[in-house]
Amino acid sequence: MTLTRLKKTRTTLSGVLIAAVLAGCSAQAATSSSSDGTTTTVSAEEVAANSGTTVEDALAANTETHDDDADHAYDDADVIDVTLTGDSAESDSDAVTVDDGTVTITAAGTYRLSGSLDGQVVVDTQDEGVVRIILDDADISSSTTSALAFLDAGTAMVVLADGSTNSLSDGSDHAADGSEPNAALYSAADLTLTGTGSLAVTGNADDGIASKDGLVLDSVTVTVEAVDDGIRGKDYLVVQDAGITVTAGGDGLKSDNTEDATAGYVYVAGGSVDVTAAGDGIAAETDVIVGGGDVTVGSGGGSGQTVADDASAKGLEGTVSVVVGGGTVEVDAADDAVHSDGVVSITDGTLTLATGGDGVHADGDVTIAGGRLTVSESYEAVESAVITISGGELDLTASDDGLNVAGGDDGSGQRGPGAADTFAASGDYSLTISGGTLVVDAGGDGLDANGTATMTGGTVTVAGPTQAGNGSLDLDGGLAISGGTLLVSGSSDMAQAPSTSSEQGWVAATFDTQDAGSSVEIVSADGTVLDSWTAVKEFSLVTFSSADVESGASYAVLVDGVEVATATAGEFTGGGMGGGPMGGGGPMGGGPMDGGPMDGGRPDSN
Repeated sequence: MTLTRLKKTRTTLSGVLIAAVLAGCSAQAATSSSSDGTTTTVSAEEVAANSGTTVEDALAANTETHDDDADHAYDDADVIDVTLTGDSAESDSDAVTVDDGTVTITAAGTYRLSGSLDGQVVVDTQDEGVVRIILDDADISSSTTSALAFLDAGTAMVVLADGSTNSLSDGSDHAADGSEPNAALYSAADLTLTGTGSLAVTGNADDGIASKDGLVLDSVTVTVEAVDDGIRGKDYLVVQDAGITVTAGGDGLKSDNTEDATAGYVYVAGGSVDVTAAGDGIAAETDVIVGGGDVTVGSGGGSGQTVADDASAKGLEGTVSVVVGGGTVEVDAADDAVHSDGVVSITDGTLTLATGGDGVHADGDVTIAGGRLTVSESYEAVESAVITISGGELDLTASDDGLNVAGGDDGSGQRGPGAADTFAASGDYSLTISGGTLVVDAGGDGLDANGTATMTGGTVTVAGPTQAGNGSLDLDGGLAISGGTLLVSGSSDMAQAPSTSSEQGWVAATFDTQDAGSSVEIVSADGTVLDSWTAVKEFSLVTFSSADVESGASYAVLVDGVEVATATAGEFTGGGMGGGPMGGGGPMGGGPMDGGPMDGGRPDSN
């Protein structure tokens, strides 16, 4: 589909307008706070327009980068040499002046800097052309301001000379009040970093590298340490075939244009990005897009840490969307691993996530059409108002719910007993599974939906809760199944079977608790084994559906070769609070207390 970018809304839409716009496919406009304390709102229209988008769609909806092949070409004969000599510099060009440790370049052109400088290099020209600064074993350190600052230029470029080792560092006090320049490497113009050398940047006052326009890192090797944000491009930040390592006291990689709906995005096209951040790992005012490369993020100290109410330590956070269409993404985050106030779309790539919050969270819509998603540790593995799974391989582990279809602002990762419930049941919420392979290991509900749930294809395996108060299936509107294979085990308390109106047959049975490691079989009356598996947790409930199940036929559940239950396909009358006559997806299918204060002692257990 084509991603449509609307101007970002700054006020919440009414519930009536939301329902009209989304036609039952999403929740209300989503609002959240970022690590810098600002609040943003994504409109319901954006959620509907961007659901299920691809990398190509996301890029097409954003402004193109300034990076032009012609900007990378220059004649060695035209290069102006500047030799740094401690507290001064030497050059034959009239466009280079030196005054009290400050080297100023006043004309477009290509300049090669080598040597060491205890001072600053400033580019200040009104020329429309490109100013290229070649760093060739250059070491620039300022105690009072930025090391290298493009204050005025048509286009800015830093070239790392072949085989060179370079460093830039700034003073610790010059940007403490937010004044500019506010980074060790700063540009007021579009900035490109390229070349095959290496660069170490230390931002002692604020950011490491910052551009007030766009920023492109092309085939460079850069290491950044910063007291605040590591690398920031206001209009966009693009990484292509580069090796980037960032350690930041704020956010790692960031784009923060709040005025232009086609700007404010981060795009990793290839190469490697390794971020350790106290705040968010990769944060974008609009979209975080991963099309290739290897992305590794540690934020907030990792999944074992707790995030303050006024802080954010997410792995990948895109206010409008997070789109992954390739590459590898590995996140260990104190807060949500992948988060959007709007939508998350995964069409390809490999994601491995550990988090103290949600593995994947979107206030509006999560769509997974391909790739591989592994959530090894989470509070809730995947959470959104609308979840659609049409492909891919998902392996989800959660201390609470595996899939949670609910609406409202995020915060589930930090909620616990006694916390206020921000979610409410709504017919606008939906879970749709039409393909792919889904494996869920949940301490709370396995599949939880405060709305409709349908399954038309794919393979779903749920190892649900072992304790009372939660159900392997907790679907307010029932589960209508017409295709695919469903295998559910867990506690018989709060038990729920698929809807009796399902087109595909299903069988559900409860029995005495069986041990983890047991061999389990579903067997027809003629002795045909429909499915067999080894239980990963103790269980007293089995629910199974496939094209081989015939409604009205009798089936047996065997554990270690011993029959523990028989059931008639399409009928279910056992199972704790939800196991009465209405258990097959009826009004009491999840138990009358489901989702309320009695649900496992967690008012947020949706």
